Amino acid sequence: MSTGVPAGGAPGLRGRKAADPRRWKALTVCLIAGFVTWLDISIVNVALPSIRIALDAPPSDLQWVVSGYAFAFGLVLIPAGRFGDTHGRRNVFVFGVALFTLASAAAGSAPESNWLIVARVVQGAAAGVVAPQVTGLIQQLFHGVERGRAFGFLGATISISTAVGPLLGGLLIQFSGGREGWRHVLHVSIPISIVVMILAYLYIPGRVGEKGQRQSKDPMGVLLLAAGVLLLLLPLVQGRDWPAQRTWLMVLGAAVVLAGLVSWERWYGRRHNPIIDLSLFRRASYALGTLLATLYFGGFTAIFYIVTQYLQESLHYSALQAGLVSAAFALGSAMSAALGGRVVVRFGRPLVVFGLVLVTVGLSATEPTVRLLSGQDTAVAISAALFVAGLGNGLIVSPNQTLTLSAVPVAEAGAAGGMLQTGQRIGASIGMAAVGSAHGIYAAAFQHALLVNILFVLAALAAAIIDVFVERRAGRQPG
Repeated sequence: MSTGVPAGGAPGLRGRKAADPRRWKALTVCLIAGFVTWLDISIVNVALPSIRIALDAPPSDLQWVVSGYAFAFGLVLIPAGRFGDTHGRRNVFVFGVALFTLASAAAGSAPESNWLIVARVVQGAAAGVVAPQVTGLIQQLFHGVERGRAFGFLGATISISTAVGPLLGGLLIQFSGGREGWRHVLHVSIPISIVVMILAYLYIPGRVGEKGQRQSKDPMGVLLLAAGVLLLLLPLVQGRDWPAQRTWLMVLGAAVVLAGLVSWERWYGRRHNPIIDLSLFRRASYALGTLLATLYFGGFTAIFYIVTQYLQESLHYSALQAGLVSAAFALGSAMSAALGGRVVVRFGRPLVVFGLVLVTVGLSATEPTVRLLSGQDTAVAISAALFVAGLGNGLIVSPNQTLTLSAVPVAEAGAAGGMLQTGQRIGASIGMAAVGSAHGIYAAAFQHALLVNILFVLAALAAAIIDVFVERRAGRQPG
């Protein structure tokens, strides 16, 4: 992907075009689109009980409604980013938003659960088209300190939109009715998306990629990645309905396909631009940072799924009440995200380690809450624990992106950023499927799913600690 750095890489004014006066307005349009597409990952969580009743949907279908979106999102990120680089980011951005709008309309009008799943997968793919155009436009329009600020705003938008989704969904269901309110949850993005498309033509420059930048899309790499992740998701989502033998065969098949993906990308990368540039992973900090992001999003994104399901299905909270509890995480994230962006260069990876410790403490505190408390006391205690976890989250997402990409040469930043986002989305889809596979009585299922979340976060913490030691041993400077 284009990095926005002028030919020759000169950091000064010579050879660099004047900054586009519309760049901050363009960023605002991009962040609104990013907010809407990331919001749809979590906003649907509070609507799942209503969807289950209205469409008579089995648990596995509800899991696909959530995981299918994240899966498709992650799958198209890199090919869509390359297409935007070579054909003009504004047009691809508008196409993605338009497709997202149509898919949202189809999802909210679904007469049965299979229709809804397909529409959600298309929604996720459309979101995956939009996301790399946003990061590409930031790299194109901003330089130096301004670029860091722009990425900081993007990181805060990602964290807050995902966390505030259950609250907004709860409000919509509260005021539009429990049985059919879920349709409004899926339709809420339509008017916003229409406005975004209009503003995009006013403020986003229509610049196209430079000649000679056309890159192969690596269709075989995309197919192998899709097949490998799908084989991992299937036994997680359908495991309770399948015999154990079939589940293990799926996991084995996923391992074989993903191993084939690595071999293919190594061979393909000698001649063309592969979807996964394996050479980037020779840099320890980039490899560990990408692993950290994949694992953390496997735990972080799924938190809202299990919390809202437990509060609604077990404690019989309304969608709004469940959303208010989840909003504590958004509040904590908002308070710490700005601080994380300012001090990440000073503290480096230890800042992310501290954030992961806070998330682990917050999530761990919810287990005795469920076991020892009941009624409104449970909601208050969970809110407090999620607030602590949210404080940690604000010190993880954007700082980790900054640190991970700082280990990569500017010329490779576009591809590196695309793979980092792909890891986040695939991690989210696997995490959603993993926590959704917990079943039994509601309190026990919640505790088991929470344990899965904590294990994902602890694995991310281990990756961060290893990188701290690698950094010190290599004598690298933070950031």
